[in-house]
Amino acid sequence: MQILMTKAGQERLGERLSKIAPDAQVVTVAPGDAFESRGATVDVGAVDPEVVWLSLDSFASGTTGALLGRIREAQAPRWTQIAAAGIDNPIFRAILEKGVRLSKSSAQAPSIAEYVVAHALSLQAPIQAQADLQTRREWKHTPYREIGHSRWVLVGYGNIGHEIARRIKPFGVDLTVVRRDPAGGGGPADRVIGLSQIASVLPDADVVVLACALNDATRHMCDAAFFRALKPGAILINIGRGGLVDEDALRAGLDRDQPAHAVLDVFETEPLPADAWFWDHPKVRVTAHTSHSGDGNLGRGDELFLENLRRYLAKEPLLHEAHPSEVGL
Repeated sequence: MQILMTKAGQERLGERLSKIAPDAQVVTVAPGDAFESRGATVDVGAVDPEVVWLSLDSFASGTTGALLGRIREAQAPRWTQIAAAGIDNPIFRAILEKGVRLSKSSAQAPSIAEYVVAHALSLQAPIQAQADLQTRREWKHTPYREIGHSRWVLVGYGNIGHEIARRIKPFGVDLTVVRRDPAGGGGPADRVIGLSQIASVLPDADVVVLACALNDATRHMCDAAFFRALKPGAILINIGRGGLVDEDALRAGLDRDQPAHAVLDVFETEPLPADAWFWDHPKVRVTAHTSHSGDGNLGRGDELFLENLRRYLAKEPLLHEAHPSEVGL
């Protein structure tokens, strides 16, 4: 069996990898699309992996293209572990169409959840107002609504949604989970509803978090009607996909304080153009699709790959395996 991964990934896992798959030939790719195995150069035509690991560092090193190329062109690929939580990129449909099994990542969920909570708390507590008073040397009270008295609407309840819920419920928030199948439950949530019911909870929502997949049912779900129904003063946080939000409708909503603040880590066009209106809008926080960038993400991804590789070899169910129906197959 041949396993293809980044050179950096093999250097991190080395001995642990050899214990799980002692008979495997590990082929690595380094920047410049240089393939190697056991220190020797491997011709691209001989790279025919059964297992491919698209680790987080493949994006940083620029080797993702080489890894994807081998999945598309080689004959042997049977399973691929990716570093992404969502599979709306057309390349993942092509992989599944080829009959290759695909496992999504849960590694980024804790860091994204922390991003959501940090931004929400910093906007609900009057931190900036207090800083402004300090700058002016003014001694004034700054009343605010406590987190435990707030209502949250969490759209999407996959790995990321679960991690967000785990972190906010101890504060005492009232949590509504919106998911495709309400019968699937919502863990610590106070209630679970379907997407068709979301308008009923928006008038009372203090914080709305978008953590769902982008598909035909969710594209531009945050449209003009959505924002008109939203509670004035609410906070919108989007860590899902930019296409969930009608950006023109959001701009009009911000003018009415529906929402009063938008924290956006994803956009319809990425990288976000320098002339985009979001950059300078006083009610918008822009981050560069980086909510997943906690320092534990890489290590969690390593652990997930090793565990799924063990399961693959043992013919056990894989963690977070994608179903072809997720991409319309």
